[in-house]
Amino acid sequence: MTETPDVAQTRNRVATHLVGREHELELILSAVAAGRDLVLEGPPGTGKTTLLRAIAEEWGIPLFYVEGNADLTPAKLVGHHNPARVLKEDYSEDNFVPGPLLEAMQQGGFLYLEEFNRAPDDTLNTLLAALAERRITVPRAGSVTAVPTFRLIASMNPYDNVGTTRLSTSITDRLCRLAVDYQDEAAEIGIVNLRTDKGGALGELLVKDAVWVNRATRRHPDLRQGSSVRGAIDIVLVANQLAAMRGVAEAADSTTRLDAESAYPKLVLDAMTVALSGRIHLDEASDTTAERVVKEIWEDRFILSPAAAQPG
Repeated sequence: MTETPDVAQTRNRVATHLVGREHELELILSAVAAGRDLVLEGPPGTGKTTLLRAIAEEWGIPLFYVEGNADLTPAKLVGHHNPARVLKEDYSEDNFVPGPLLEAMQQGGFLYLEEFNRAPDDTLNTLLAALAERRITVPRAGSVTAVPTFRLIASMNPYDNVGTTRLSTSITDRLCRLAVDYQDEAAEIGIVNLRTDKGGALGELLVKDAVWVNRATRRHPDLRQGSSVRGAIDIVLVANQLAAMRGVAEAADSTTRLDAESAYPKLVLDAMTVALSGRIHLDEASDTTAERVVKEIWEDRFILSPAAAQPG
């Protein structure tokens, strides 16, 4: 892509592949089409990568993915000279192996730096020239000027402070920012329907229950961070396999969930334990386990709520 894209046409085409992210799509498109670099702040599983991949594919440009962590050195981000060839020859430009930053600049792609605030300060400082001047000079390798479509898109998780560093103002001042939170319940039901084979009345019931219990993890008092929509997807996928093994009837209806002693609620509890216990993060001050929290949420859905809804 060498010319400014038609953002309205891009929005319309990309929106057909997304559920509940139309507003965020418009804002991201506006920022990158305006030539701005961007940081997306939100928990995992909120569609940030999906949005960027869809835009990059629509524009026909590559997406370079980098995970920010303490091991991300400037050499891993920018590139390095091939040690074997240096020993045999010298530090020539031909012996330089470009990293994802240089590749994104050379090819005019998006550099997606996930967990941006986990990368060391000296690594982030190597981005300053690329952000400010769209050009970077590598000792003994020369200079690289970014193709106009190059963008840095970073992401951060506001709920996780373990192992993170505070970003300097020299970095944040060069980035636009967009908060990307969880979708609403209707949108998450739509996502789970797309990602699973709901298959009949049992499947429809599973999707609704899976989304409800999954969203409940985000408001439980003992949890620092709940599960993304991926948890609901996995609940449905695991529960479908359990249903096939246990012979749970396909002819399910709304009354199935009201009987906590039936096979269906127990099936959901087992699927929840597998799908959610590793995804939820306990508050440091809580004195419980992930399995207990999952059981409490299950009881809220299958015992307490139906009991409160019964006459008298």
